[in-house]
Amino acid sequence: MAEKILKLGIPAGSLKDATGELFKKAGYNIKFSSRSYYPEIDDVEIECLLIRAQEMARYVEQGLLDAGITGHDWVVENDADVTEVCELMFSKVSRRPVRWVLCVPEDSPVQKPEDLEGKRIATEVVGLTKSFFAKHNTNVNVEFSWGATEVKPPKLADAIVEVTETGSSLRANDLRIVSEVLQSTTRFIANNDSIADPWKKAKIDNIALMLQSCLAAEGKVGLMMNVSRADLETVLNTLPALQKPTVASLSDPQWVAVSTIVDESFVREIVPKLRTAGAQGIVETPINKIID
Repeated sequence: MAEKILKLGIPAGSLKDATGELFKKAGYNIKFSSRSYYPEIDDVEIECLLIRAQEMARYVEQGLLDAGITGHDWVVENDADVTEVCELMFSKVSRRPVRWVLCVPEDSPVQKPEDLEGKRIATEVVGLTKSFFAKHNTNVNVEFSWGATEVKPPKLADAIVEVTETGSSLRANDLRIVSEVLQSTTRFIANNDSIADPWKKAKIDNIALMLQSCLAAEGKVGLMMNVSRADLETVLNTLPALQKPTVASLSDPQWVAVSTIVDESFVREIVPKLRTAGAQGIVETPINKIID
């Protein structure tokens, strides 16, 4: 019987370290080497390959990789026929989606996409940009930009389509957003034939489950406390919960143990209120994974 291996694409560049950290939280240790494009992983059934996120969807579609992590924007840009297994809300700056936006210089008279009829647009996402202007029935000259796209208007281009998370780079270059082209988040994608294979599908689904459970747990902590039955209703009314708090009987019939999950940032506000409401022995515990 042939050895069962899942070929997994890990995004090179800005997402590499964040991806490695996420996999580690999920229980997979990936070791990167500056001299190799084949990271080591402590799962004999997975073979990793470092690939630029921009190319990932193409290689997954072609079956050279069974699965990989890339942005939804690059799936669209490559017009790739792949299965988006799940969304992974993480990025190098924030948990917000990244945005591809149409920008012009601050002093440009352009107010809407149609105002750019016949103009030159510089961008890294040529296909996405052409599709955007086609929807607006506007003919433009779209040129691929090899980088430093923000500095091209107005001398080298009339407008650009560029990705942003915070908008700080756009503002620094005196650019104004005219329209949003696409919002994108990171996705775990798979080859369609691989998803049709029962063993590979199970492997892919298991990885997706563990990755999502780690992201769901970020910023959450567990709270456990002892509460007298007389104070239970007051304490429960004080608790905001991810789900209904768990209430368990103790050896003393007049007391119960209450456990729940809350946002870590909320602990400093809720603990004093719980103490006032009658909770005792309050313990905060880290949460590594949340699996629904």
